[in-house]
Amino acid sequence: MLPRVKIDFANGALGQVSVSPDGVFGLLTTASPVVDKLELLKSYVVKSMDDVTNTLGVTAANNPGLHKVLTEFYNTAGEGTELWLRCFAETVSLTDMATLSTANGIRDLLQDANGRLRGVFIHRTPAEGYTPTISEGVDGDVATAKAAAQLTAEWSTQTLKAPIFLMIAGLYYSGNPVELADLTTGEQNRVGIFLGDTVSGNGCAIGILAGRLAAIPVHRNIGRVKDGAAVTLTSAYLGDTKAELADAGSVHDKGYITFRMHTGRSGYYFTDDPLATLPTDDYNHVTARRTVDKAYRLAYGAMLNELLEEIPVSDEGQVSVTFAKGLETLAENAVINSMTVNGELGNDPENQNDTGVECLVDTNQNIVSTGFLKVGLRVKPYGYARYINVELGFKTISQ
Repeated sequence: MLPRVKIDFANGALGQVSVSPDGVFGLLTTASPVVDKLELLKSYVVKSMDDVTNTLGVTAANNPGLHKVLTEFYNTAGEGTELWLRCFAETVSLTDMATLSTANGIRDLLQDANGRLRGVFIHRTPAEGYTPTISEGVDGDVATAKAAAQLTAEWSTQTLKAPIFLMIAGLYYSGNPVELADLTTGEQNRVGIFLGDTVSGNGCAIGILAGRLAAIPVHRNIGRVKDGAAVTLTSAYLGDTKAELADAGSVHDKGYITFRMHTGRSGYYFTDDPLATLPTDDYNHVTARRTVDKAYRLAYGAMLNELLEEIPVSDEGQVSVTFAKGLETLAENAVINSMTVNGELGNDPENQNDTGVECLVDTNQNIVSTGFLKVGLRVKPYGYARYINVELGFKTISQ
């Protein structure tokens, strides 16, 4: 070998982490197949309307419903946003699409994505002549889809170790919020229902909801006013009624996501981000769900590397303090490096020691006799100014 000088590049000193695909979602919907382009019951990944038009051959002429959903998604999320798509025949119901056991259905999409999806949006454009059975103010298919979606989300979390939430299009809204089921009495804390569209009628602009969620961090509320209106250039409707004339407050109080207007601001905003569960549920909003699900994935990745690891123990078979502290640091750093540094946890900025995450390994547990290692991990959410009360009066000289 000739004499030479060799310089190797060192790596890992900067402690950088890969970008988390927090806004990678799936869309299940109905469509008409396009010859040599779009096939039904097949998973596709699209990143722009160019992919939709050129790769899948989807146009407003051959698939008006699908084209509208995807156009509204990319108008909101921006070109380049990754979206997993799987289409079904027009006769397939929302419930069928949400049900885990449906052949070539949502299970296949989740497995094809291999844990990459953080949420799935379920929508359909019914075949011409479809007559819905209205139940509790919407197509009865919506309620049964909600129950099926919760089971699917739990399966993805427990089996695939890939927690997700699901959003269902609230089709055929009757326009009367009194008729709506009260979602705040339910227990589906991984499922939400969205009512509202950009055109009058029976549809749902779920692409806008998906696009907004894809564009914001996990801790951000979809209704945040500083982010601007969700719908700007067109009108928004709840059934056949324009959103500004509809009773959005009563719809919101029933636990649904919908559109509203703010006095002095143009455009339409989301009311809030509730899920179909009790007000006392820690995970009753999308922000809480997305935040804790991200922490789940990070903790799982950190802990998986410790599976079947040798653990030093005391004479009593208990976990050593040194090992426990090391494991606590490992778990906390996984969350800090991917969430705290990005401002996704509600840590106190006046307390430099508050990282928004805390891990505790009980050193009194006997790992030798049980084989179980219990680890406590807590993350701190943000608070949200849902109600702002301002006391206004005159200031006099004496005051």
